[in-house]
Amino acid sequence: MDTGRAFELLETSGALLSGHFLLTSGKHSERYIQCALLLSRPDLALEFTRDIADHFMHENIDVVAAPAVGGIVVSYEVGRLLGKKAVFLERENGLMSLRRGFEIEEGENVLIVEDVITTGSSVIEVGEAIKNAGGHVAGYSSLVNRSSGRFNPDRPYYFSVQMDIPVYSPGECPLCQKGKPFVKPGSKGLK
Repeated sequence: MDTGRAFELLETSGALLSGHFLLTSGKHSERYIQCALLLSRPDLALEFTRDIADHFMHENIDVVAAPAVGGIVVSYEVGRLLGKKAVFLERENGLMSLRRGFEIEEGENVLIVEDVITTGSSVIEVGEAIKNAGGHVAGYSSLVNRSSGRFNPDRPYYFSVQMDIPVYSPGECPLCQKGKPFVKPGSKGLK
C-alpha cells in the first residue's frame, strides 16, 4: 500500500493520534495509532484488508487467525476476502487459547493477522497456540508495523504500512520534561 495513502486513511478515520501517550511497555510516545477507529470505518479499512488479502491470495492459506481484541475485525475481513475461515484467540489463564468452539485441524496453514504490531508478542503467542493445536504458521500480517525491527519472525511478515514512531523511557521523554500530562491509550485506557 502506498504510504501516503495509508497515512491519509489513518488520519481521515481519526486513528492517528498526537499527544503524550503512556504505552503498555511503560515507554512514552508522541503518536499513537488507535486502529479501532480505522476499523470502525469499513469503507476506509477495506483498503488495508484488501492489501493484505491481495498479498496472500495465491498462498496456501486455510485459516486466518488473530489475537483478540485488536485483530478480530482484521481476521474476519481478510478471511472474507480470501474466502477462508477466520478465528480469534483469547487469553485463558494467561495464555492465548482457541475458545468458543474454534479449532485448527492438523496441518492447516494459518495466516496470523493483527491491527498494529509493536513488539509482536501477541502474534507470537498466537503462533505457539496454533502450532500446539497442530497447525502450521504460514505467515504474519498487520495493517501497521510500528515495530522498528523488533518483530522479526521466522515466517514471512507482510504489513500495509510501516510507521517508525519514536518511543522514550519516562526519564528521557521530552514531553515529560515539558510537564505535559500523558494518557494511557489502547483497549485498556483511552476511551
